[in-house]
Amino acid sequence: MAMEKADLIIRNAMLIDGTGAPGTPGDLAVTGSRICAIGPSLDCGAAQEIDAGGKALAPGFIDAHTHDDRAVLVDPAMTCKVSQGVTTVVTGNCGVSIAPLTIAARPPGPLDLICPNPSDFFSGFAAYFSALEKTPPAVNVVAQVGHATLRAGVMDSFDRAATMDEVGQMKDLLRQALKDGAAGLSTGLYYAPARAAPTEEIEALAQVVHEEGGFHSTHMRDEADGVADSLEETFRIGRTARVPVIISHHKCVGLANHGRSGETLRLIDAARATQKIGLDIYPYVASSTILHKDRVALSSRTLITWSEKADGLEGRDLEEVAAEMGLTPDAAIDAISPAGAIYFLMDERDVKAIMAHPATMIGSDGLPHDRHPHPRLWGTFPRVLGHYAREEGLFPLETAVHKMTGLTARTFGLKDRGILCEGAYADLVLFDPASVIDTATFERPETPADGISQVFVNGQRVWRDGAATGARPGKGLRGTQLGT
Repeated sequence: MAMEKADLIIRNAMLIDGTGAPGTPGDLAVTGSRICAIGPSLDCGAAQEIDAGGKALAPGFIDAHTHDDRAVLVDPAMTCKVSQGVTTVVTGNCGVSIAPLTIAARPPGPLDLICPNPSDFFSGFAAYFSALEKTPPAVNVVAQVGHATLRAGVMDSFDRAATMDEVGQMKDLLRQALKDGAAGLSTGLYYAPARAAPTEEIEALAQVVHEEGGFHSTHMRDEADGVADSLEETFRIGRTARVPVIISHHKCVGLANHGRSGETLRLIDAARATQKIGLDIYPYVASSTILHKDRVALSSRTLITWSEKADGLEGRDLEEVAAEMGLTPDAAIDAISPAGAIYFLMDERDVKAIMAHPATMIGSDGLPHDRHPHPRLWGTFPRVLGHYAREEGLFPLETAVHKMTGLTARTFGLKDRGILCEGAYADLVLFDPASVIDTATFERPETPADGISQVFVNGQRVWRDGAATGARPGKGLRGTQLGT
């Protein structure tokens, strides 16, 4: 087709459009921040042309589950994400968000995973989005309001249900946050700041989300023995408040629950017949969060990721550290906490079954401020493409891309993203399907992937041949009209 001169043309690419459809050879043209043409052979020139040499060109990957709230400001190059092809991150997960909160002391875990310093929080989302405009990151940001953050702002203790007055205060804060551009409400009912919250407290808040037009994501109350009951609680919240719900990092935790993914996925499918439900997963059998005795008891192995009281423990096995200290593991935990850990909790068969489910999105759940992070922070998306799609044959490459792009954009309501088509934003990743693979390991977790050639955000190149370009064209995607 003929057209006027574009800013950029990528020629001779295998176009994987994000819908799950088979890839097709062709060219793609960009003008400004958007795709202006796409087809088998574009008859036009451009200020810049790239010969893809048959490599795959896909929509930029959307990380469905992150804790990058502060990272996008203090490390705006976001190398850990753009090196994987990620162009948009969904923040504020597990009930933990960087706003709205004014606090005088170190916040309770897990809020300290993103902001140990109370001055790093924002009093509201208007101020947070303003900071993103003043110091733009390399990636786009979709931000949620965290339930634990709301509780920390209005409650003097967390070991109880909120009073009617406190629920009212949280509703007011939530409503203002959504009006200021936050996209939804997240909960982390497993964690101490929210564990005592009854279902009714979440339903009351989720009603505000319904009124303002958003979604609810949840780190459920129990991912172990009580996983089925927790799923039912999640479905109930969505039904009662009439909001879409997203099950965060769905898993079946602990040896006694290995193999239960068949049961949980059947429950999810039954609920999806009558309500909007999504889920995400990271492609590993190990999780990571704050160091906690309950989690250690379920884990076959525990690695320390950071400690506020002891230096040099990062990446080390908890049992070995406890033996050197002459303490039981529980006593060692008390001695080194606050701390973080990686837990080997899941079964590979469950991970594969959940990942292969048609509604499952890909999310890293990486913790960017950990001193020795889980390798998912740097390796999630290439691992799905290279290990699970190419090497394991779990699903076709186009399905893998769909789980990172079109499916995620549709689930979160991202307008004009997650798909290759005329008029969509030029969030793009050029990669080699034959060589793309994660290189981050539990021993060396901060190593960039192989096979990611170039990455573009809003039409600007942010990654090229193994290095960040320094461009920072990312935007805060506000509210329900996330593409505007």
